Amino acid sequence: MAQPWALHPDRALPAEPGQRAIAREVYAATADLPVISMHGHIDVGAIRRNDPFGDPAELFIIPDHYLVRMLVSQGYRNSDLGVRPLEPNAPFEADHRLIWRRFAENWKLFRGTPTRYWIEHELVEIFGVTEEPSAETADAIYDQLTATLAKPQFRIRELFDRFNIEVLSTTDAPDADLADHRALAAEGWGDRVIPTFRPDALFYPHRSGWRGAIAALSARSSVDVTDYRSFLEAVQERRFAFVAAGGLATDHGHRTANTTPLDAADAERIFQQALTRPVDAATGEAFAGNMLFESARMSTEDGLVMQLHPGVGRDHADAVFQAYGPDNGFDIPEAVEFTRSLAPLLNAFGLDPRFRLILFTIDETVYSRELAPIAGVYPSVKLGAPWWFLDSADGMARFRELTTETAGFYNTSGFVDDTRAFASIPARHDLARRVDAGYLAKLVAEHRLTIDEATETAVDLAYNLPKASYARRPQQ
Repeated sequence: MAQPWALHPDRALPAEPGQRAIAREVYAATADLPVISMHGHIDVGAIRRNDPFGDPAELFIIPDHYLVRMLVSQGYRNSDLGVRPLEPNAPFEADHRLIWRRFAENWKLFRGTPTRYWIEHELVEIFGVTEEPSAETADAIYDQLTATLAKPQFRIRELFDRFNIEVLSTTDAPDADLADHRALAAEGWGDRVIPTFRPDALFYPHRSGWRGAIAALSARSSVDVTDYRSFLEAVQERRFAFVAAGGLATDHGHRTANTTPLDAADAERIFQQALTRPVDAATGEAFAGNMLFESARMSTEDGLVMQLHPGVGRDHADAVFQAYGPDNGFDIPEAVEFTRSLAPLLNAFGLDPRFRLILFTIDETVYSRELAPIAGVYPSVKLGAPWWFLDSADGMARFRELTTETAGFYNTSGFVDDTRAFASIPARHDLARRVDAGYLAKLVAEHRLTIDEATETAVDLAYNLPKASYARRPQQ
C-alpha cells in the first residue's frame, strides 16, 4: 500500500548536510511568525462577507494566472480552464470537475515551479490531501476538497486566523468607496485588512478607459476635475481618504521607471487634449512619468509608502486580451532601466526623511548593477522582494546573492507575496523563510555570520522588516 502523500520537512533547504542542519535551526525561528502581507490582491469584499471558497476549480485554477498560463502553454485555451470570455455567448468550460481533472492529469507540468510548491503546501498542509494529483486521483481529491471547503472552519476569516495573518493589504482603485474596509474596521479588523492606493488608470491618458477613470475620480472625490490642477487636488484627496481608512502605501505598476517631471503648462496641455481627443503613446508615457514624480511629492505630505514595480509587458497576446480582457493576455517581463529614470525623483526626494520608496522588478539583471547600489545609499529606498516571475526558490536565492553584498539585508523590505490566491499566502511566506534560512546558513557555514546573527536576521526579514518598511511615520 502506498504511503500517504507528505511533504519533506527539509524542502527548499540546502542539500549540503552541514548547511542544512544550520538552516533547520534558522528556519525554526521564523516558521511560526505572524504573516505580514503588504502587497496583495485579495478581494476585501470576500473578507467582509466571509465568503466560502466554492469548489476546487474556483479556488485553485480559474483565478490563478500562474497555473492557467502553464496549461495554456501546453495547448489548452483559457476557456477550457473556466476563464469566461468577454463575449456573452462565447462558450467556456463550466464543468468544474472536468477543469480539475485537466489540472490533475497535468500535475507533472508544474515540476520545479513555484506553483508546484505553493499548491502542494496548500493541498497537504491546509486541506489534508493525502494523494498527489493525477488522472487516477482527480475525482477523489475533488470530492474531498469540496467537502472540506463546505466546512465553516475553511471560510476566509477562519483561515485568516489559522494562517496567522497579522495584516493583509488589498490593492484598490482610486475611486474605491472603501466601504468594505470601513465595515471591517467597525468589526475590529481595521488594523488587519487595509487598503492600498493603485492610481495607474489615472496616469496614462493615451490608454482606453482614461476618461472614464477621470470621471470616476471626479465623482468619488469632492473635486470637479476639469483641469490638471483640479486633477492633482482630487488625487491628493483620495490619497488622504485611503490614509483615513488605514492605508499605508501606494502601488504603481508602470511600464517604465521614468520619473521626469513636466512643466505645469505642459502637463495642463496634455491633460486638456486627452479630455477631448487622443494623445499618442509617447505623450502618455511622459505624463505617467510626471505623475510618478507628483506621487512622490504627495507621499512627503501624506506619509504613504510608494511601491513601484515597472517592466511588465501586459497582455502580450492581442487575441487573448481581446477575448478575455486585462490580466489574461500573458504578462511578459521587459528590461528596465532605473538609474537615470529615478534620478529626478531621488534628487528631489531621495534624502527627504518623510519619503519612502520600495522598488520591485522582474528584470533580475538590474539587481546588482542598479537596484542594490540605489538602495545601498538612499535612505528613502528599500528593495522589494522578488516578484511575479522571480518569487521562486531559485529566484529568491539569486536576489540575496546579487543584492546583499551592496545593499545588505536591512535595505530590503522583507517578503511580500503579491497574490490573488488567498490560500497560497502561507505557502509563499514559508518558501521565502526557507530560502532565507538557506542563504543565511551558508554565511554561517563560511564563518561570515554567527548562528545568533543569522537567526536574528531571519526573524527581521520575515517579520520586523516588513512591518518597519510600511509603518506610518509622523509627518514633519
